Amino acid sequence: MQSSPRRHFICQLLAAGGMGATALAGAQTSAPKVDEDSDQAKALGYRHDTTKVDGKKYPQHAPAQRCDNCSFFQGKKGDSWAGCAMFGRKHIAASGWCVAWAKAPT
Repeated sequence: MQSSPRRHFICQLLAAGGMGATALAGAQTSAPKVDEDSDQAKALGYRHDTTKVDGKKYPQHAPAQRCDNCSFFQGKKGDSWAGCAMFGRKHIAASGWCVAWAKAPT
């Protein structure tokens, strides 16, 4: 039995749609990372590494405070980079810190 042109077209359309959805999903997971030198990061005192936060400038900082134990961190346990409510669509380091840090509920 031979495939009809309409069936062939629909199969191609579905395949192309699947590839487009895969590309879109890949693009969403590769969000840009926050630049520590950006105005927003500077205003929040954001650092990719909590051990490099200036304790004199930010006396409220504690070494145990990390982005991955903050209530604004939007990643899963074990994610090294994820979204943050403070930085919109940009990703922050799990090991980072900023002045907006708030302990995540346990």
